[in-house]
Amino acid sequence: MSRTSRTMTRVEKNTPAAVAPRFSPVLVGVLAWWVPGAGHFLQGHFRKAVTFFVVLVAMFAIGLAFGGRLFPFQFADPLVFLIALAEWAIALPRVVAGLGGWGAGNVVAVTYEYGNTFLIVSGLLNALVLLDAVDRATGRKPR
Repeated sequence: MSRTSRTMTRVEKNTPAAVAPRFSPVLVGVLAWWVPGAGHFLQGHFRKAVTFFVVLVAMFAIGLAFGGRLFPFQFADPLVFLIALAEWAIALPRVVAGLGGWGAGNVVAVTYEYGNTFLIVSGLLNALVLLDAVDRATGRKPR
């Protein structure tokens, strides 16, 4: 009579130590801040990158079309400072809009506040996308 031996196979999970980052998290973070979705694109997540780029740039453009204002940094008024910080969280569209002369803000427009909301939220969402890209680059989040 023969006995069958059972062998156990060990399965390793993708822990942060097991997954080596392919790109510098700093590089991924800077690119993700500058161009929405670029951090995911650099890491090979092409569909996510295109989705993030299209959605966030569209939100920013809708905010401008609704008459939203691009706020300058003003340290005297904390809320204006925070709004400007949120708008700068989506760098390339903010720079293009500023250089193009868009974003003066039409205060009497019915959609002015909606425009501001779209501009602010697009920047804040890009900050979350940036953090996701950096987490993937450091290996804290599985690829």
